Amino acid sequence: MESAYLVGAVRTAVGRRGGGLAGVHPADLGGHVIAALLDRTGVDPAAVDDVIFGCVDTVGPQAGDIARTAWLAAGLPSHVPGVTVDRQCGSGQQAVHFAAQAVLSGTADLVVAGGVQSMSRVPIGSAMAPDGPYVGSEGWAARYGDQEVSQFRSADDIAATWGLSRAELEEWALESHRRAIRAVDEGRFKSEILPVRGCDTDECPRRDTTAERMAGLALLRPTGVTTAATSSQLADGAAALLVASGHAVRAHGLRPRAVVRHLSARGGDPILMLTAPIEATAYALARAGLRVADIDRFEVNEAFASVVLAWLRETGADRARVNVNGGAIALGHPLGATGARLLTSLLHELERCDGRYGLLTMCEGGGQANVTIIERR
Repeated sequence: MESAYLVGAVRTAVGRRGGGLAGVHPADLGGHVIAALLDRTGVDPAAVDDVIFGCVDTVGPQAGDIARTAWLAAGLPSHVPGVTVDRQCGSGQQAVHFAAQAVLSGTADLVVAGGVQSMSRVPIGSAMAPDGPYVGSEGWAARYGDQEVSQFRSADDIAATWGLSRAELEEWALESHRRAIRAVDEGRFKSEILPVRGCDTDECPRRDTTAERMAGLALLRPTGVTTAATSSQLADGAAALLVASGHAVRAHGLRPRAVVRHLSARGGDPILMLTAPIEATAYALARAGLRVADIDRFEVNEAFASVVLAWLRETGADRARVNVNGGAIALGHPLGATGARLLTSLLHELERCDGRYGLLTMCEGGGQANVTIIERR
């Protein structure tokens, strides 16, 4: 059976909302990383079979199939098609899954996969206004009634279910900032970041944050424990990876950096919503024939601190191997790009630490989760 190899991965820095990338059109954000990816791998753009990009809130400048628009904005051959994926926060990760599946099936040899999001230009939830996805659905109402469907409710419900205090959430959030700042200061992200209009460093980590400052913030919900400090930051960014078949590796003289060992997506409770990574991780490890102890580095998207802490409780993973360079609480969460950004950073981190296996999982709207396991070459 054919293998799916990762031969290149590049990203922009993650820009704060209203920060260094706010003035860049999302098609140009995506186009910059695509062009850089092809330049760094030396692949002829004409040989690419498809472009698959994740993006959420595909309205305004992100509408009209941003994968295709980004490719064309980069000045690349018009015969190469593109398609945009929306699996909510996991869109960029799902784009890589679809690319790998195309290669594994033998229907493609070279696929550019990634994601882009400009939360400065397209505010979060723009595609859901004014009624949202559930209002007026008789089938939804018959199954779930009129329960509140909210990521903020879910974050608080997870904290209550797993007995997580506000102090515990803030401790994790503070550690996320500390790890991210260390990674920036040590230059751990330098090789993976493509400077765009002078933005060459992740902007979201807060050097001035303290436990005392976090403790002084207002709650997002009056009955909960979650605050802005224990939530991911709105941000802008893009990332792209090149997925290649063994045939393409040989034909184009490419160097595989990792192989996709496993990919899957699982669903869970759409009301509790953000717990799906727990069961999805167990499922993925079983299918891959691996144990938690076999994984050298984990990336568990920090949509909220409670998501990661509940996942840690249930999986028993070593905290020292999870989000070692900080997570979305510190680095930001440009929705459609984050999955590809995390996979890019995971690949580079495995190379840095001489690790073998890396696992990425993300909670997603609708109570879903993707899991990708890569093995470094």
